[in-house]
Amino acid sequence: MSHTSTVILSCCAPQALREALSAPGRTLRLLPPAGVTYWPVDAHPDLFFCQLHAQGQGRLFQGDAGELGAAYPENCRFNAVCLDRYFLHRLSVTSPALLAEVRRMGLTPIHVRQGYTKCNTVVVDGRSVITSDPGILRTLRAYPDIDTLAVRPGFVRLEGFPCGFLGGASGRVGDTLYFNGDLTAHPDFEAIRAFTEARGVRLRWLPGYPLTDIGSILCGG
Repeated sequence: MSHTSTVILSCCAPQALREALSAPGRTLRLLPPAGVTYWPVDAHPDLFFCQLHAQGQGRLFQGDAGELGAAYPENCRFNAVCLDRYFLHRLSVTSPALLAEVRRMGLTPIHVRQGYTKCNTVVVDGRSVITSDPGILRTLRAYPDIDTLAVRPGFVRLEGFPCGFLGGASGRVGDTLYFNGDLTAHPDFEAIRAFTEARGVRLRWLPGYPLTDIGSILCGG
């Protein structure tokens, strides 16, 4: 029996990324603006879904958009990171329904101040993340079974904002970590490549396109 998976992207995702993600047995779902929060994040998948497994073929938790407020931090109730053993988010704003599911799964919740946790975090595998957020880094370094790579903030576009986040410009599908834009233009490219390849995760990016935050590439199957 063949396996199928769904990849959820913002409707703002460029055609080049859609083509890179297209494969037999894989369905692309483009998320339109929800009319809930401000543009352009109103079409960002990581505001409305949470990927509940870190290995690129996870299950997606679809949040109730009615729980979201129009502005930060009330618009990030589902913008969390799920690892093999841990759930990372600003727990004071996490959706009660999502937190109940996380506890049912037996994951340990970890509180961080950054509400846009997923936006700020590239999930490499179930115990390895990349982030530029100092609070996330400081918190996770207290857990010896979580590997972290610190990168410099910025170097990612987001329309209407000074900059976006690397987590929001990326996502793992299968054994490949995809980036929406040219990762080689990031000043920490070599460190990112070494960190991911050491964990058996391949990289794919879009040469000639600026790194752009589109609210993560989320995969469920």
